[in-house]
Formats: sequence, C-alpha cells, structure tokens
Amino acid sequence: MSAQTATTTGTTPTPSGDTPGWAVLGPGSIARRFLSQLPASASGATLVAAGSSSLERAQAFAEDAAGHGFADVTATTYDEVLADPRVDAVYVSTVHTGHAHLVLAALQAGKAVLCEKPLAPNHGTAMALVDAARVAGLPLVEAYMYRFHPQTAALLDLVRQGAVGDVTHVDASFAFRAGERTGRLFDVDTAGGGILDVGGYPVTMTAAIVQAATGTAVAEPTELTATGTLGPTGVDEWTTADLTYRGRADRTITANVRTGVRVEDDNAVTVYGTRGRITLADPWTLGDEPTIVVSTVDDDPRTLSFAGEHPYAREADATTDALAAGLGQAAQMTLDESLATARTLDRWRAAIELRYPFEAETADIPTVSGRPLTVASDTTMLYGEVPGVGKRMSRLVMGVDNQPDLAHASAIFDLFVERGGNVFDTGYIYGGGVLEGRLGKWIQNRGIRDDVVVITKGAHTPYCDPESLSRQLLESLERQGTDHADIYMMHRDNEDVPVGEFVDVLDEHRRAGRIRVYGGSNWSLARFDEANAYAAANGKHGFEVLSNHFGLAEAYDVPWEGCRHVTDAASKAWLEERQVPLLPWSSQARGFFTGRATPGDTSDAELVRCYYSDDNFERLRRATELGEQFGVPATAIALAYVLNQPFPTFPLFGPRTIAEARSSMTGLSVELTPEQVAWLDLRA
Repeated sequence: MSAQTATTTGTTPTPSGDTPGWAVLGPGSIARRFLSQLPASASGATLVAAGSSSLERAQAFAEDAAGHGFADVTATTYDEVLADPRVDAVYVSTVHTGHAHLVLAALQAGKAVLCEKPLAPNHGTAMALVDAARVAGLPLVEAYMYRFHPQTAALLDLVRQGAVGDVTHVDASFAFRAGERTGRLFDVDTAGGGILDVGGYPVTMTAAIVQAATGTAVAEPTELTATGTLGPTGVDEWTTADLTYRGRADRTITANVRTGVRVEDDNAVTVYGTRGRITLADPWTLGDEPTIVVSTVDDDPRTLSFAGEHPYAREADATTDALAAGLGQAAQMTLDESLATARTLDRWRAAIELRYPFEAETADIPTVSGRPLTVASDTTMLYGEVPGVGKRMSRLVMGVDNQPDLAHASAIFDLFVERGGNVFDTGYIYGGGVLEGRLGKWIQNRGIRDDVVVITKGAHTPYCDPESLSRQLLESLERQGTDHADIYMMHRDNEDVPVGEFVDVLDEHRRAGRIRVYGGSNWSLARFDEANAYAAANGKHGFEVLSNHFGLAEAYDVPWEGCRHVTDAASKAWLEERQVPLLPWSSQARGFFTGRATPGDTSDAELVRCYYSDDNFERLRRATELGEQFGVPATAIALAYVLNQPFPTFPLFGPRTIAEARSSMTGLSVELTPEQVAWLDLRA
C-alpha cells in the first residue's frame, strides 16, 4: 500500500454504468450524515472514494463507509479521487472557503457536483462556479438537503394551491448555540458565522415560498434591512433580517429571517396568508416524522406527516439523475436560485457590516481557479487600435460601474480577460471613487497593467473646469495605483469655458506622460471640432476619441442631464466622415433590446422617455428577426450593429453578472453586411 492511497476491502462490486459512483471530498461531520443516508439512494448509488488533504481522515472515512455497506472505498488525495474513472459525482463538503477550488477541479475532471451550502462565500465566486458548470454542461447542485425532502415539496404545493389564501408574510429561523468560540464557525478566514453556515436555510425557504406564491422562477428581496451582533472573533453570532418581496399584482410579501451560532431559536417556518397559516416545526433537521400543520379560518387544523425519508440520498439522486438526463442542474435547487441566494446573503452580511478579510477591498483576491489569467483559445473578441494608445484594444469595453465589491468585480473582470477583453472604462465620480480604486486593485492583483487599457473620465458637472480636471486626474491615478491614463476623457463639457483652456491643460498632462490619448464624453460635435481647430492652430494635441450615446435605437432624450447622443443621421454622417473612434455608452439602449420594452408596458419611465417610438419598436422587431437567423438574442444584434459601423467603434457594456457578460459577447460573432446594418436602421 502506498503512502498516498489506502483501500478498505470487502465485497461491494465496482459500480456499473447504471449505478452512480460517488466520492466525498472533505470527510467531516456533514459528510458522515451524507454517508449514513446514501444506502437509501433510489438509484443504487455507491460510494467508491473519499478524498482529503489528510490521508488519515480519508482512511477513517473509508472505514466508516464499510460499516454502511460500502467496501472498496479508495481513500486518497483530492486529485487522485477526481482522476478515478469509477467516480461519476462528487460531494464537496469541506469548509466554505474550500468549495470553489474543488468544484472547479471536479467539473474540469468531468464529474457532476453536489456542493454543500453555501456554494461559495460570496456572489462573485458563486458566479464563477455556475459559469464553469454551464460551460462544462455538468450538474452543479447546492446541497440544501431540505429542498429535496417531500415535506418541502408538499409545503410549496400548498402555497401554490392557495391553501391559506394569498401569502403575506414568512417567518423562518435557523440558529443554535455552539460551545466554545473555536473552530471553523468562529474563524473569519473560513467564512464562519451564522449567515453562511445556516442563514441560507431561512433565506432559500422564504424565496421558494415566494416563488410558489407568485409563479416566478427566482425570487430575491427588493428590500433588505438587518441588525446583528459580531462576536470577538469577527463573525456574526446572531442576526435578524427583514425582507420584502414582490407579490402578485401590486402586493408585497414580507419576511423575517433569523440565524446565529450563539443563540437558540425555534428553528421553524411559518407561512402567513390571508386565510390562515402553515407551520413547519422541523423544516431543517427533518427527524423521524416531520409535520406540516395547516390552520385556516374556515377549517380545523390538519396535519401532514412525512416519515422514513432520506433527504441526503434524495439530493444525491437528483444530482446523478440530472447527469443522466444531460441537465446542468436539479429542479429542486436551480443554479439561478443559488446565485440569488448568494446575492441575498451578501446583502445580509453587508447590512451588518460583515466582510471577511479575504474579500476586503484591499485583499489580494486570486482568480477563483487559482491559476494565472489566460485568454481562451476559442475567444471571438474583435480588436482595433486607437492611435497613440500603443496597445491593441478589444472592441468591447468593460464598464466599471456595476460591481458591488472586489470579489464580484474580480470574477467578472477575469471572465472578460479570459474572453479576450482588455479595455476598461471608469470615471472619477463612479461610486464616489471606490470603483476606479477597485479596478486598480484588481489590476495590481493580476499584475497586468501593461496588458490592459484603462479609460479614465473626469471633469463632471459641476466640477467641469481646468483646475478640477487636473485635480481629479491626479486623484484618479492615485486611486488606481498607476502613473498614467491610457485614454482620458472629459466626462462632460462646460461651454462657459473657452475650449482652448481645456485643450491646454489636457495637452500639458499628455506631454508629461500622465495621459496617452484624450477626448470628450458627452460633447457636442461642434464643440469637438472647435477643440481640434484650436489644437491645430496652436500646436497642441487634439481630441482623438468621443464617447457619446450611440446604438441601434434612436435616442429621443438622454438618461442623465448633460448627456449627448449621436444616434441621429447627421451625427452618423459626421462620424463616418471624420473616422473619429467612438466609445459609445448604452449601446443596447439601457435594456430596450432585452425584452423589457413592449408598447403596452410603460412602467419604466426613463425607457419610455428615451426610446419609445414606432420606429424603435420596428428596429427591435428587426433585431429579433435577424437574431433568430443568427441564433443569438436581439441584444447581440444590437451590439453587432454598433460594431459593424463604417467608422471605428469600441462599445461600452456594463454587465452585472457573468451570464450577462457572456450573453452580450455573443454579438462579437455576428458579422453584419452594410445592407443588414441599413435594414436594421430602417434605411432599407
């Protein structure tokens, strides 16, 4: 027997293709609960391997497995488990911070994954894991085992059937009092505390109830407030949150959820409706005979009992059933639900000011895989150049304005670079300066300043003057931790200031090396021409880039005061004649092409004001029709329209998630003919 591998002997046969082979990665206490119920698997699941960073722990688990009827369990390292061809699926049950690496490694090895909750410590990491599963086409299931129990299914059926009328409020708690403040529960480095350990139970249950009540696939709170207690080790020891969800019509559904690791609670769920309530006294541990009690104003209370169930075996079966069916998720806990849960838990922690050191704004957050960034071989990214920048630029520009924290930003920025992107757009006013500092920290963490192009904007109203421009530029460079802006743009114009004064100060910074190329954002074309005429007459560098609103939808107004668009015919002719590189913002018309906009839906006043017209709805119809021909959404056609103009364009986009980023980037693979561009724009 080698020093790295131990095997218990017995008579259990090697699983066949019809008998799923399971491995446990992280043989701790929760894994032993999984092990104890796995023999009840309806699919005949067999445990074949146990992996751990400690061979001794793996060996002990394998010995325990023999007691449950699973002999021939290989006890070895994580890597050797994932290389074992007998393993079809893995159960990841390490500490929270160990999940991501093992999930990615398992997916890369071609295994289905059942991962203990939480899927990841934060939404940013969870996005990367979900994206990897979707790319691999393999199941990834977050192991909230109660979601697979018949009691939960029955509860949700009762809600759908209106057993207690319209749902108005949910009360749910999961808290316990741990002993000493030691171990993973009280360690900030392993994401300890109540919210991530058991707070996800009341959150996911509440979301499932709201989904059943409203018929939506995924429910997230529109409002969340919370109070809580952080203990001496820095983790949350007790916290309660109030949530508000959208109900049917104009109604709302409220909820109170509680969790903690130093306070006992009822650990129950009560659903209040207009005609009564439903109570679950044992929603989480699901002992010998959990029950549902339904009390209404019209009938005597009735009780539903559920005995002899094995939720850990059921979640295992759901995972391998999805694998057999070629699905990437289990219906009982979908990937979108896991992402919504991660966002909600992030918000809960933010509300009580809990952030772990490894995800702080000053942290050296690595890639989720732990490997250096590399550009994927199958990238469809397009590239161009802006004279003076000195670097090849991706035609798609990542807007740095939708990333709530460094972990989230890191995950999206990493994906963008891996898909070939290298241009980032930020501004002095974004997030009060936090966002450009966040970008700078990510660049520093990755060590790629020379490989990326950073667009920096400043001089926004009301501080749009030469003195403010210089002050903000220097402050932006300090925030970003760099000595230059690849492209610097004035965020607004101030036509009360002679244009030459702006050109003089920009030219001075350029000659000093603090700016490589400059231009204007939300500048009129006449003023742009005036600036360049002054520069030419006085031996100065002129404006070389413009960033105004441009897209397939013609703009009839702009979202913010001081903005300018170039979607009209005269502006398009000006751009084509001068060949000025355009860095258009809101090229997809702020969601007009996503399906949100319909003539009968006027709920979004900004969208109505800026884009609603018969002509734009015809453009949307044509984009949809052309998208069907190319096999892409209308948003991709809207992006392709911008990319295929007769003048250089580098459209900005601001995805909030990795999924949004991937969806938008499908437009990179669409090459439109001039005739198709004209047809989309109603010119043919």
